[in-house]
Amino acid sequence: MYLTVVPADEVRALLPMDLCIELMAGALAGLARGAATNPLRTGYGLPGGHGILATMPGSLADGQGFGAKLISVFPGNRAVGLESHQGVIVLFDAEHGIPYAVVDASAITAIRTAAVSGLATRLLAREEATNLAILGSGTQARTHLKATLAVRPIRQVAAWSPTSERLQAFVDEARERHAVEVVAAGSAAEAVSGADIVCTVTAARDPILRGADLAPGMHVNAVGSSVPSAREIDGEVVARSRLFVDRRESALNESGDLLGAMRDGLVDESHIVAELGEVVVGTARGRHSGEEITLFESLGLAVEDLAAASHVAAAAMQQGLGTTVEF
Repeated sequence: MYLTVVPADEVRALLPMDLCIELMAGALAGLARGAATNPLRTGYGLPGGHGILATMPGSLADGQGFGAKLISVFPGNRAVGLESHQGVIVLFDAEHGIPYAVVDASAITAIRTAAVSGLATRLLAREEATNLAILGSGTQARTHLKATLAVRPIRQVAAWSPTSERLQAFVDEARERHAVEVVAAGSAAEAVSGADIVCTVTAARDPILRGADLAPGMHVNAVGSSVPSAREIDGEVVARSRLFVDRRESALNESGDLLGAMRDGLVDESHIVAELGEVVVGTARGRHSGEEITLFESLGLAVEDLAAASHVAAAAMQQGLGTTVEF
């Protein structure tokens, strides 16, 4: 038995953003049809309080295989130049349950998270949206800029981060890499003012985007909060928006943004309009008008990781990339 091991640099080469957006559409469509499975992730805080270890199992539609992501999240890694998310995705074949590939999870997570937001933006944002606000300045800020550019004709980007040095580094890099105007904002509210699309991609524990910051016609991708105890957006943002999620069960168990709004008494679980996959397959409608505010609450799902990793593993084996080891 042999395993193909695919490192981060090869993942990035084999998983362009536009392709990953299509892979995410397929994975979420499979989930919406009931052909894929995605149990709730499990996680626990590690001794010393430095991070968590999470396990995300699932299976893809149409007998494409199954697997799991095993990942640690160490927020303190950013201070020493490392990604906060570290781990692997292990893929198994559907016929005999044999593991056949191990793929770097940090690179997959960076790309597929933004690709799902790109899909949400394509489905929910106004067609004429040209102004983007990014709240955050790390890896997800970079990949979300790329994903948004892939689906909308963005002309101006306003970015904000609580860390001025990281913000300036992001702005400088974005100006160099993309043919778009990028400015640094002095506050989150300033960045959002005039935006058509807003992406919140921070490690904030308390809201940095508030309902008062929203304007008619906006689309918001809320990405940074994936545990019940953390909120990037306040309850008014949720209440003012038509809310779409990657998966209802995950949102009702893990989304601090939604759960916080429910605790505040502003919404209940019926506020969820649809899962994104339901919009993909046509069983739910996305944006109704140019004036409404749409919100996509992103938590990240195993089926997304597995779809991206399966493509990467297949491409690596076809092109003679990765490292094959006897197992």
